[in-house]
Amino acid sequence: MKRRAHPWRAAAVVMTTAGLIALGLGTPGASAAEEPRIDLKVLVVDNGDSPVDAITAQLESTGIPYTTIDLTDANRPTITDAFLSDTVNGTPRAKYQGVVLPNEAPFGSGSAEQTALESYETTYGIPQVDAYTWAHPGVGLDYTSEGGWAGTLDGRAAAVTDVGKAGYFGYLDGAFTFEDNDASVQESYGFVAKPRTGFTSYVDIPVPAGTGNGSLVGEYAHDGRRELVVTFAYNQYQQQFRVLARGIVEWLTQGVHLGQSRNYFAVHVDDVFAPDSRWDTERNCTPGDFDCVGGDGEGTTPIRMTAADAQYAAQWQQEHGFTLDMVYNAGSGEEWKSENGGTDELTDQLLADKTQYRWINHTYTHQYLGCVQDTTTVPWSCATNADGSTQYMSRADISAEVSSNYNWALTNGLPVDRSELVTGEHSGLKTLPQQPDDNPNLAGALADNGIAWTASDNSREPEQRTVGSSTLTVPRYPMNVYYNVGTDAEMVDEYNWIYTSAADGGSGVCENNPTSTCLDDSLDTATGYDTYIVPLEARTALGHVINNDPRPHYAHQSNLAEDRTLYPVMDEVLADYQALFADSAPVQNLAQAAIGTELQRRAAWQTAVDGGNVTAYRIGNTVTVTAPSGTQIPVTAPEGTTKQLLLGTTAFGTPYAGQRSAWTTPELLQSAVTLNLPA
Repeated sequence: MKRRAHPWRAAAVVMTTAGLIALGLGTPGASAAEEPRIDLKVLVVDNGDSPVDAITAQLESTGIPYTTIDLTDANRPTITDAFLSDTVNGTPRAKYQGVVLPNEAPFGSGSAEQTALESYETTYGIPQVDAYTWAHPGVGLDYTSEGGWAGTLDGRAAAVTDVGKAGYFGYLDGAFTFEDNDASVQESYGFVAKPRTGFTSYVDIPVPAGTGNGSLVGEYAHDGRRELVVTFAYNQYQQQFRVLARGIVEWLTQGVHLGQSRNYFAVHVDDVFAPDSRWDTERNCTPGDFDCVGGDGEGTTPIRMTAADAQYAAQWQQEHGFTLDMVYNAGSGEEWKSENGGTDELTDQLLADKTQYRWINHTYTHQYLGCVQDTTTVPWSCATNADGSTQYMSRADISAEVSSNYNWALTNGLPVDRSELVTGEHSGLKTLPQQPDDNPNLAGALADNGIAWTASDNSREPEQRTVGSSTLTVPRYPMNVYYNVGTDAEMVDEYNWIYTSAADGGSGVCENNPTSTCLDDSLDTATGYDTYIVPLEARTALGHVINNDPRPHYAHQSNLAEDRTLYPVMDEVLADYQALFADSAPVQNLAQAAIGTELQRRAAWQTAVDGGNVTAYRIGNTVTVTAPSGTQIPVTAPEGTTKQLLLGTTAFGTPYAGQRSAWTTPELLQSAVTLNLPA
């Protein structure tokens, strides 16, 4: 038996009464003492297939504790009555609130283990998810030969039924399309079938080459048991699973569990006020970079927003109800102004609209805050002292870069949070292979300036970590919209260079990176950005958004200038999201400090859970959770849930996707969080 840890994994929480868990109700007229205890932990029976892995990933992302039985492990425990249930202080206890199986009967129909599991589900009203199975009467469906169909679902449109919308899939607007990213690859296979008695379809599709609709996801109620039957194959990264994953898990848990899940999207725009260097389409490099042979950038036109670009940014925000984070270098802007006649319409316009944005300190002049770079070699290396030790930027110089930028913001009335910082190129933090450790002077300088949150590059360091004793990182996703391009054509030219093999005249970088693929043919510089790069980048970003991942994305001010290359990507992400999700599940657009706090709380919660210091249970309609003092506790519950105060109650949490959820702690003079679920 494998017990997988996760930032959210919790100890036991208790659920509702035997047999009526399907309705989320206690036994009518029964007292709380007569209710059974049902732990809110999920049993996952894993055969190694991707559908089980996908649901497990959603449990982890949401924060639901689970225990895994590995069917490939000869030493796994046997499923028995004692494994599934027992008695605690005289109260019958079901150890698992739901069961995830690879199919409807992985232990074999009629076997002792299958019989024990089915008896347990019947006795306690425990739901079961069949992660992927074929259409047949054993799961409440006709065979596909009886008016159904089996085949590839790539590119086909499916929809949530009215019953699905009224239940745990109501956070979706109804329709979605199966991914078809590669015409030469079968990405999703499924069985489309007609329901029999006892089966309620939640997601269906018009029967290809047939009539009417057939189910792909639905509930089969029979013999006192309930199964959620899924008849298409998937993995955790495919969009069709990602949009349905919340509903699958909420159905499994009946919407009462530790942890919470929301959809997040934030975009940082780096280098605001500063110009960015421009890609050279002839030399296939960026003049001014030390590795660009044949030029130092003199005579090239830098890329910098204009006042009109700033006006467009403010207007775009208002139209989309979305706030950009302007990550600014005031000193670089002042330098540009002094070199261009002493006036700057861009700065004037951004300051006029300053309250419409969030602002983040990006240091005064975007200096490299790590080791002193020796650019006589390619790639660069860290300069050394006479004794061979690494030369680093000093604490005083780092502090001056941070404080000067912050003070400029105060002078000009920018609504900036002193605790937030993004260093230039995430410098100061370790940069492999040249600088394997943080600049030892960085932590002190951050503390000197009250920096609680400093950005890191998610592609290098995906996990939050500490810098010194007072600062935590906030990993950011780099968007594949390059800092050194101002036009769509420049973007495509550089993209072609990077993603073309050396044999075909490209850089060959794609051949040496296991996560990338070389292009079969170069993209058309006139159309390739809109038709290829934008959809690809938007799909990647949307995948982060709908995966309960609060990490921000980042691009650069150059992408808001000239052809304004960033907007088509953001437009598509937001449009695709709005087409998929109902108004009850709005995008959460958080500031850097709020994102850092979310990641910090998840880590603290994991520590408490892993230490066995969390207890949570439900008896009847009362949920009780205890954790170490000061620990923020994440809980999701139905609408109408209240939190018990010392005297009286108050509404619990905030609404999201048809549920209510929050990080919470015990109230004054209380040792536990107590929630009252709606009757």
